[in-house]
Amino acid sequence: MSVMSGFGRLYRGETTVDYYSKRKPAFIVSGAFMLVSVIVLVFGGLNLGIDFRGGVAWEAPATSTLDSDAVRDVLEANGVDTTNAKLQTLQGADGERVRVQVGDQTDAVRSAVQVALAEQAGLETEEVSVAAVSSSWGRSITVKAIRALLVFFVLVSLFIAWRFEWKMAASAIIAMAHDVLVSVGVYAIFRFEVTPATVVAFLTILGYSLYDTVVVFDKVNENIVRFNTSRMSMANIVNVSSNQVLARSLNTTLSSALPVISLLVVGSFIMGATSLEEFAIALLVGMLTGTYSSIFVATPLLAIFKNREPKYAAVAGQVAKGAEMAALFEHSTTRAAQKAAAVEAGASREASVLKNTSSNVLTHPPRPRKRKRR
Repeated sequence: MSVMSGFGRLYRGETTVDYYSKRKPAFIVSGAFMLVSVIVLVFGGLNLGIDFRGGVAWEAPATSTLDSDAVRDVLEANGVDTTNAKLQTLQGADGERVRVQVGDQTDAVRSAVQVALAEQAGLETEEVSVAAVSSSWGRSITVKAIRALLVFFVLVSLFIAWRFEWKMAASAIIAMAHDVLVSVGVYAIFRFEVTPATVVAFLTILGYSLYDTVVVFDKVNENIVRFNTSRMSMANIVNVSSNQVLARSLNTTLSSALPVISLLVVGSFIMGATSLEEFAIALLVGMLTGTYSSIFVATPLLAIFKNREPKYAAVAGQVAKGAEMAALFEHSTTRAAQKAAAVEAGASREASVLKNTSSNVLTHPPRPRKRKRR
C-alpha cells in the first residue's frame, strides 16, 4: 500500500525530495566525471572512425575461408599494418559481410588487397568493395559540427533570456555543456567509435537536454509568480518545482529511452547494424544525462544565481523538508485554486457588467408621440 501511495504521490507531483540540499554532492559527481572526461580526451582522444581520420575499407561477403585471421594474414602479406585495423562482421538482408578498415594506403596496395581477399574468399574481384575516405572530409564535418554547436548555444541563450531571464539562460547553457562533455567522455573512456552518425546524435542530445530543462524552468517561473507576495526562499521554490515535474521528466525519459534501447539491442546486437549502435549509444547517454542535469545541475545553479537577489538573499537559508515541504504543496495548490476562482469571479463580474451595459444600451425609454395639430 505504501509503494502504491508513493507512486501516486510521484504521479501527482507531491514527492518531497530536497534536491537543493543535494546540490553539492551532485556538483562533485558531475565535476569529477567532467574532469575525467577532459583528461581522457586530452591524453587519449576519441576513437575516430574512418570518416574523420581517413583510410581504406574493404568489404566482402563472409565465407568459410574468410574469417578475421585470414583477413589479417592477407593484410600483413601486402605490407599493411594491422595494429589499428578494425574488423567487423555485419548482418544484412543478403547475409553476413566482413568489413576491415585500416589507415590510408596507396592505390597499388588497395587493389592488391582487394584481389587477395577475393581469392581467399573464392569470389570475383568485383564482389569485394573498396572505399577510400580522405581525412579532410572528416575535418570539414568536425568544423561544421562545432560551428552548429556554437550557433545553437547562442540562439538558445537569446531565446531563454527573452522568454524567462538571463540567469535561466546561463544555467541551461551550463547544463547542456555538461551533457555534451559527459556524453563525449563516455565515448572517450569506453573507446566507442565516433562517426558522422555519432555527431548527429550529439547535436540531438542538445535539443533533448534543453527541452527537459525548459520544462523545469517553466514550472519554477510559474511558482515564482505564484509565491511572489510571500517570503518564499528560492531553495523552496526550486524544490517544489522539481518535485512537481519529476513524474513528467521520468515519463519523458522512459518513453524516449525505450525505443533507443530497442534500436541498440535489436538493431545493433541482434541484426549487426553497427551504425545504429554508434547513434543509439550517444542518444541513450544523452537522454540520461539530460534528465539528471535538468534536476541536479541546471535548477540548483538557477537557485544559486537567484539567491544573490535582495528578495531571496534574506531567506536563502530557509529549506523546507518533509512535512514542511508537503505544506508548501498544499499552499501552492490553495493559491492556484484561489487564483482560478478569482479569475472566474472576475470573468463573471465582467460578464454581468457587459450584460447590464448591453441592457442599458439596447433598452431605452420610448420616444414621445408628437401631438397632431388641429
